[in-house]
Order: sequence, then C-alpha cells, then structure tokens
Amino acid sequence: MLINFYLACITGIMNILVTGAAGFIGSHIAELLASAEHNVTAADNLSDYYSKELKLSNVEALKKKSIDFIEMDLRYANEYKQLPLNFDYIFHFAAQPGLSATASFNDYLSNNVTATFELVRFAKACKQLRLFVNISTSSVYGLNAGKDESSVPQPASYYGVTKLAAEQLVLSESRNKIFNACSLRLYSVYGPRERPDKLYTKLIHAALLDKPFTLIEGSLQHKRSFTYVGDIADGILKVMGKEDAVNNDIFNIGSDVQHTTAEGIKAVEDLTGKKISFKMLPPRSGDQLSTKAVIDKAKQVLNYTPKTSLAEGIHQQINWFKENLLIPRNTNAL
Repeated sequence: MLINFYLACITGIMNILVTGAAGFIGSHIAELLASAEHNVTAADNLSDYYSKELKLSNVEALKKKSIDFIEMDLRYANEYKQLPLNFDYIFHFAAQPGLSATASFNDYLSNNVTATFELVRFAKACKQLRLFVNISTSSVYGLNAGKDESSVPQPASYYGVTKLAAEQLVLSESRNKIFNACSLRLYSVYGPRERPDKLYTKLIHAALLDKPFTLIEGSLQHKRSFTYVGDIADGILKVMGKEDAVNNDIFNIGSDVQHTTAEGIKAVEDLTGKKISFKMLPPRSGDQLSTKAVIDKAKQVLNYTPKTSLAEGIHQQINWFKENLLIPRNTNAL
C-alpha cells in the first residue's frame, strides 16, 4: 500500500502544502498524505474553468479527512498571508490546464508562471522546507513526447510553454541552493475525479447518457501513455524522503505502455456495453500526436513501476462516476 510506504519512509509528522488541491490529481495526493497522518493544507482558487460543483465535492472529501482547505489565488502576494511558514513539503499542482479555446495566453501566463513565481517567493520564507515538488507535464516535450528527461523541450502550445517556464522557475532555486526542488512531468492521467474536459470523463458521460462524443478530427490514431491516477500518485509521493536523490532533477511519471484514442474508446464501450456516437470537431493546434513515458530514471531512483492496466483503470473510473452521480449540469462543458 502507498500509505505504508510513506509511514515507513517519512520520520515524524510532516506539514505539507498541496496547491490545486480541489482538482483532479491534487485532491488524491492531499487525501493520501492525510491518510498517512501528515498535516495537510490544501489550497485552491476554485476557478470556473470547469464546474465548481465538481471541485466543491472534492473539497468536501478533503474536509472529511481533516484537511485544512484555504481558498486563495496564488498569483497575488497578499493571499499568502493566510498560510503558515512551517511547511516541510510543497506539492504544486495549481495551473491553467490543457488546451482550451476559452483560455487566453494571459490566462496561461498568469496562472502557470506568475502564480509559480509568487509561490516560489513564499517557499523561500519556509525555513524548514525539505522539498518543493513541481508538477509539470509531458506537453513540455512537444508534439511527440517519447523522450527522456535530458531531451531538449519543444513545447507546441501555450500550456506547454508556460509549464516549462514554471518548471524552470522552481528548479532555478535548487540550482542556486535556495531550497531543494524537483519537477515531475506527468503523462495523460485518468481515473476517478478526472476533469470534465478530459477524454475518459467525456467518453463515460457519452456512453452512460447516450450522448455524442466530440471527437477531434484525426485523433483516433493519437497515441498516449494513459496512466491511472493511483499509479501517478505512487510516483509523485515516492520523492518524499529522497530529497538528496531528486534535488534539482526532472522525472517522467507515467505508463510506458501506449494506447491509441481508438483503443480507449473501445475499452469504454466494452466496459459500459454501450456504442458511442461521434460529433466531429476540427483539429486543435498544439495537440500532441504521440506520448510515451520514458521512465528509466524514475524506475531507478524512485523504484517506480506503474501497474494498473487501461481496462482496470477505466473500470474504476466508471464505477466512481456512477457512485458519485457526476453528470455535470452543464453538458456543454463536455
């Protein structure tokens, strides 16, 4: 079990800040840390990028774990007055995510770069900080993300460009020996609590409600390292207690098994017993053609091995979707 790992490797109770904690992956990390008896502070600005109803349901789940939740906007220095300065770890998930026609360059710049700059400035005042863990993305590699961490990034979207800038803001502090930091580049995460604009939430919604799925033209053969959120959490939290080994370094975290979008659609159809119809949309600029996580370094340094098959992970997500009745009020978001 993950929790047993942390209890075995981390001595004493840690004070931990998780940003973007009302979101998909951040909420999972906050819960796991709290279950391991750490003191967790969860921060999120509850933006309206997607349904607040979903985020608020995550917040309620966090509060049930006795996690302190603080609504704050990381872009503004005065907001940090709400936070104590005794954090041992910072896990930075907060960001303007993905490719969105409704998000401007300034949205990506302010939420990904400015917010990270202000958080870094706050982190410098946390004198007992052991490690700043920046959460990055395979999008920094560009249209074909099948490279190791030493490869030159070639981002092809505002998202990828600004996430790379944020990553370097954090790592510059470790280069200057201000605090320990690492960056984790995640690959195509899915599972319970996945955002409503993401692939498997949309597919499950379409299958269960007999709605058309909005398919991006040419995307059926896109290849992805679809990675179950539990396997992602395993990789993220394994940096704890390894500050010297991971400091000033970058790790790919994801499955090294590829699946096409078409295979993902078939898996949802098989598991729900429903045939999905399509509504075609034009191609999106910056959409990745292929991702495959090269995780040799993570295997060696973190003993990281993702184990969840695509079918098993989708099955878990379908069950969670049904149990939580997460049929968004505004289906246009899907």
